[in-house]
Amino acid sequence: MNLALRLRPFVLPALLLVLWQLAAMQAAPADRMPVPADVIATGWTLIASGELPLALLQSLQRVMLGFATSAVLALVLGTAMAAYRPVGRNLDPIIESFRPIAPIALLPLAILWFGTGTPAAAFIVGYAAFFPMIVNTIHGVRSIDPGLIRAARTLGVGRLTILRTVVLPGALPNLFVGARLALGVAWTSIIAAELAVGAKAGGGASGGIGQMMFVFYAYSVDLSGIIVCMIGVGVVALLIDRGVRALEYWMIPWKR
Repeated sequence: MNLALRLRPFVLPALLLVLWQLAAMQAAPADRMPVPADVIATGWTLIASGELPLALLQSLQRVMLGFATSAVLALVLGTAMAAYRPVGRNLDPIIESFRPIAPIALLPLAILWFGTGTPAAAFIVGYAAFFPMIVNTIHGVRSIDPGLIRAARTLGVGRLTILRTVVLPGALPNLFVGARLALGVAWTSIIAAELAVGAKAGGGASGGIGQMMFVFYAYSVDLSGIIVCMIGVGVVALLIDRGVRALEYWMIPWKR
């Protein structure tokens, strides 16, 4: 029974693979529909050569650089906006004006300011990740029970101590929600960013998974390679989300 329960999640993916194989065998022209066997073979070749892991690692480094920068900025500004009404009143219109602007719209500015490569891609990623983080930070700080803060002040606790021991722990659930959303948006944005600014840097380093997908599309027309890149993007996104969930489970034991 336990074995059946463990295998149940794999039944639907296996069925979809079979249907995909049958549809690809009947498709015309055949070169427009990559078959699972070709995708597996291409994936094995890219993994064995190190090209796929290197491209994913390069993209992941850019995502983490942009996310870390935007997370620190969003945490500081969001806390200030939620805790001090004058700061919130002045910054909220600016943030809400920029929030609807798609990250891809900033690509021309990113290229002019940073050129091509990691800085420009990290800038696009950081911009995309900033808004989910700051919105959830503001909501998390404002959702804290004011009675807890008043009780701490009654006991003579200073502002910095209240921030460290009351505000931040109380806002952690919302901060993790913002982190999950921000990382998802950041990992999505890196593909578009690398398509435009992820050109290979000096020394033959990988231009990232987005650049690899572009090469497969524009030069070799390798549909199997594109599918492999898509699968790699999905797997890394799943691992990132599971990692954030595990960190949340460890840091917020009272939510268990």
